[in-house]
This record gives sequence, structure tokens and C-alpha cells, in this order.
Amino acid sequence: MLKVKFCEMSPNHLDQVIEIERVSYTTPWSRQVFFSEIQNKFAHYIVALSDEQVVGYIGMWIIFDDAQITNIAVHPCCRSNNVGRQLMQEMIKRGVKMGITRLTLEVRPSNLVARHLYTTLGFVEKGVRKKYYTDNNEDAIIMWKYVHADGNTVTESEHI
Repeated sequence: MLKVKFCEMSPNHLDQVIEIERVSYTTPWSRQVFFSEIQNKFAHYIVALSDEQVVGYIGMWIIFDDAQITNIAVHPCCRSNNVGRQLMQEMIKRGVKMGITRLTLEVRPSNLVARHLYTTLGFVEKGVRKKYYTDNNEDAIIMWKYVHADGNTVTESEHI
């Protein structure tokens, strides 16, 4: 497991974030999109640093007590080192401190590694967005996680 530290994403991180984005996604976000996101009061973005280098990042939007994970990526040289898991856990922890009780995200059915990670973190598949991904018209699986104030996963019925 690669030990990382976390900090809020800043404009100084964007060159490295854009490089990770470019090698991770077929339709990468632009520098301007990330710059706008880190200025957005509803958005929260953090980076994972190893030796002061960005090795991954994650973002989420918070609306009331709901959070939407917008994106997550890890540099290819650091994959399979639990960086993605650590990013998710850190973002969930930060979200709980901000009062969230539910998180959602979309994931490609073909992304078995991400689906496994999200499932082991307590996310449950709840629906499908047809032809969501514009690069190949792949559907998106909608996943939800309900959390207690201590950050532990709760069932949907316990949440209500």
C-alpha cells in the first residue's frame, strides 16, 4: 500500500491532475473545467500526494446531505496500491464531517475494478443511465451508499 497524504486541490496541482486525467479517460476534462470546479462552492476536490507529487484525485459535489462523486483517477504507476481506496475513504470521511448521509456515483459496467472497489466500500447498484458515456454510448451503473454520522455504512431502510 502506497502511503499518501491528502490536501485540497489547488491551481498548482492542475498540471499533474490534467496528466492523470488524460491517461485515465477517453474523454478527459479540460484544465478550465477543473479550475471552475475548484472555485465552485458546492464542489470539493482533493489530491493524493506521494513525495509531493499528485498520484490521484477525487471530486464530489454536495447538495444538502447528498454527495455526488464526480470523478476519481489514480496515476497508472500507482494503481493497485490502494490509492483509489484511500481517496474514496478520505472523501467519504470529509463528506460525513460536512453532513452528508448519502453518496452516489456512476461507473461503467465494464470497469470491474472500480465496481469492486465501490462495492467493498458499501456502495450498492441502484439503477442504470442508458448510453451515459459519450465516447462509446456505454451505460452507467448508478451506485448509492448511505452513511451514518460516524461514517459507517447503513442500509437504505436504516437511513429512512
